[in-house]
Amino acid sequence: MPVMRDVVITGTGVVSPIGIGNDAFWDGLAAGRSGVGPISLFDASGLPVGFGGEIREFDPKRHVRPRKSLKVMSREIQFGFAAADQALTAAGIAPGTVDPDRFGVLFGADLIYDDIHDLEAVFRSCRHDGRFDFDRWAEAAMAEMYPLWLLKQLPNMIASHVAIFHDARGPNNTLVIGDVSAVMALAEAASVIRRGLADVMLVGGTGSRLHPGAMVLRGDALLSHRSADAAAASRPFERDRDGMVNGEGAAAFVFESADHASRRGAKVLARLGAAVGRCEKRRGIGVPLTGTAMAAAIDAAVGAAGIAPADVGHVNAHGLSTIAEDRVEAEVIRARLGDVAVTAPKSFFGNAGAGGAAMELAASLIGLGRGLIPPTLNYDSADPACPVRVVYGGPMTAGDGAILKLSAARTGQVAAAVLLPPE
Repeated sequence: MPVMRDVVITGTGVVSPIGIGNDAFWDGLAAGRSGVGPISLFDASGLPVGFGGEIREFDPKRHVRPRKSLKVMSREIQFGFAAADQALTAAGIAPGTVDPDRFGVLFGADLIYDDIHDLEAVFRSCRHDGRFDFDRWAEAAMAEMYPLWLLKQLPNMIASHVAIFHDARGPNNTLVIGDVSAVMALAEAASVIRRGLADVMLVGGTGSRLHPGAMVLRGDALLSHRSADAAAASRPFERDRDGMVNGEGAAAFVFESADHASRRGAKVLARLGAAVGRCEKRRGIGVPLTGTAMAAAIDAAVGAAGIAPADVGHVNAHGLSTIAEDRVEAEVIRARLGDVAVTAPKSFFGNAGAGGAAMELAASLIGLGRGLIPPTLNYDSADPACPVRVVYGGPMTAGDGAILKLSAARTGQVAAAVLLPPE
């Protein structure tokens, strides 16, 4: 069966801890500016780790329309809406220029935790003699809840808000698969276009792991504890890494059929060669994956894109910055792709869950337009256990090779996407 390469990318948008917008984001990467620092969203002094990749300059009133929608938007939804809006602008898609019935939205998302400020008064109303009284919940507490509070927590509301505002009446879906959500959203969006169900798909991922609920639930076993130098805490594949860093952010992309992009004279940023998913059985809590699914995903993506391993110009790695996961990933990359250049953007802003892979892919995609591979931050000493050629010290000149993006979830899922330069 011939490989179909009829899906192209014509726009991208980013909301990240190192910059909001494509140019600001790239400037942060090129300058080696870390987005990791002490958490200011809430009092994190009682947590074992009080730093992360926080977006500090995001004013939702500047990025979300209509403003009244903010009442039913969590932070993650706001990020996703803003990134999607940027992507459409970058692609040159103005209102009314796309058949709404052929225009869809597909996002990757995480579990969205309720705003602690929304629930604080509610829980306080249920306290009696210093204890939580469940008998007060139904009547007293519910009376104080904002009637539409649940709409802020539903992962599918990201795609819903974007579709409503931009009048995208085509296929609409949300994937919630942890760290692989965004890459699998790319795969599904491309499939929708290839099946002839849409001409344009707005696709991306958004997430925030900087919520006290998320941080308490996940614990600190996998986190870096480099509190004295938080900006240097996320250091994928580096010898002295001690764990990952929590982060937040979003990125979005405009996918089009090649024919549709050609008809409207759009500038093509890249072609989607393939996006695939594989999985392996999780062996136990805290036990790293073996790498079999990652190897299978790499082979499948390269094969589906119709290229050879030697045609991969660089790998945009999952690069979690944990000791075990980085070792496994590095070994797999070396075994399947040889001495390929590797970049790990999590070093700049940490792990944003469903938003992470989207931001990371945006780094390579924006770099592609500049003829550069984005660098890895905090790579001071090579780790012999991670036998990969890491790009560090500044952007590296890119050739004509493909981009291979890897993403993995600790539950066993692995996703890989191949982007090809425009023809």
